[in-house]
Amino acid sequence: MKKLLFLLIIFSAQMTVCQTVEPEDRGYIVNVGDVAPDFEFTLLSGEKMKLSDLRGKTVMLQFTASWCGVCRREMPFIERDIWQKYKDNQNFALIALDRDEPLETVKKFIKKTGVTYPFVLDNKGKIFELFAVKDAGITRNVIIDKNGVIIYLTRLYNEAEFAEMLSVINEQFF
Repeated sequence: MKKLLFLLIIFSAQMTVCQTVEPEDRGYIVNVGDVAPDFEFTLLSGEKMKLSDLRGKTVMLQFTASWCGVCRREMPFIERDIWQKYKDNQNFALIALDRDEPLETVKKFIKKTGVTYPFVLDNKGKIFELFAVKDAGITRNVIIDKNGVIIYLTRLYNEAEFAEMLSVINEQFF
């Protein structure tokens, strides 16, 4: 009986460990298959929009900030492999949401990274909090299909996940 109890305790402990390192737990409060939460934003150009205004397009949201080293590492790939490929496609939109930084900081960030895709100031991270836990980290990318449904989520940057995200975006047009 003691041996059985011991085995049950070990099994329970292993199950608890497995549950706490679940790879799907990346700080998101949305999931693939959910309709993306709607929000209003103002592009740095001054144009005001809502995410729902972009229905009918594949949308990529990139949550970023100047202090994020991983973001800075990923941005040239987003610029080259996504933005330059799809910027003239009327069925695609890419928006970088800079998390809680002043306009001058964001302008310097854009200039330093050399990216040309549109940016939005996410004051106090309120847009971010529609998608992820308040204190969760960035960089994050959210890919939304033409019906407003989330079809892919990334966290941090790694080549394999980025390649898979590219494939998901490409599939929207072919």
